[in-house]
Amino acid sequence: MTSPLAALTGGTGFLGRHAVAALLAAGWRVRLLARRAPAHPQLAGLPFETVPGDLADPDALARLVRGADAVVHAAGLVKARGAAEFMAANRDGSGRLGAAVAAHAPAARCVLVSSQAAREPSLSAYAASKRAGEAAAVAALGGAPWVVLRPCVIYGPWDVDGLSLLRLARLPLTPVPTAPAPRLGMIHVADAAAAIAALCREGPAGATFEITDVRTEGHPWRDILRLTGAALGRAPRFVPVPDALLLAAGAANDALAALGLPRTIFGHGKAREILHRDWGSTPGAQPPRALWSPRIELAAGLRETVAWWRAGAG
Repeated sequence: MTSPLAALTGGTGFLGRHAVAALLAAGWRVRLLARRAPAHPQLAGLPFETVPGDLADPDALARLVRGADAVVHAAGLVKARGAAEFMAANRDGSGRLGAAVAAHAPAARCVLVSSQAAREPSLSAYAASKRAGEAAAVAALGGAPWVVLRPCVIYGPWDVDGLSLLRLARLPLTPVPTAPAPRLGMIHVADAAAAIAALCREGPAGATFEITDVRTEGHPWRDILRLTGAALGRAPRFVPVPDALLLAAGAANDALAALGLPRTIFGHGKAREILHRDWGSTPGAQPPRALWSPRIELAAGLRETVAWWRAGAG
């Protein structure tokens, strides 16, 4: 009997690479959409098919999804030079993928990987584009079964962008927002990838789920930094920073990017997201526990991340 086929966008990204491994381990054949042949060490030696192209190429999307039993949309832009660039990738690209599924794989089960930021679309251009991407994909899918997955902060080995957290915890004085402390949902990338694989196989359709670690209510910002510091073998010394200063720092980063410097994830919009006081979730917003539940607690996950970082990333 032929194994089922999962078609995946974003398979060369941080979460996507772990999702490829999780899907293969669960018995799926995997087909990736990629601009060029994947060369990341995490993907070396793994058996998957590659379709050249991107979300702007309807023909490539048709080749990607044709014959698929499940479609995972994990591609997305996390840093851009403005709202239009975010929308072009995260909204319009999602709509094109949905149209491709409706035309060429209408029975495929679709897992649309969004972001918890989509819950608060007014906070940033990124958050607005992720919410718009969900709507665009669902509208284009027609009758194809779908589920939206909103991960919180994903961390773990191979997360280059997440290294800023480790470096923050190493500072002689570690800046933190003033009270009341923001609470952030956190999830290890292996748990997020396992949720994707589980939802490809079964579960409710037409539902939107959030995924976090076992602490669904979220982790206070200082606790995250304390655990990060403990994994690094040090105790951070905190310095409260007013919201206005963090927002100004984000705006300064945006201004530098507008002048031609490399764009970073942290800008005014990301500062607004960070300062949002409640990124917790509730058990009722999570996938059914019989289908999936997180396994990696934050302290253990951060120790693993620090070990990877010390092995060569930092």
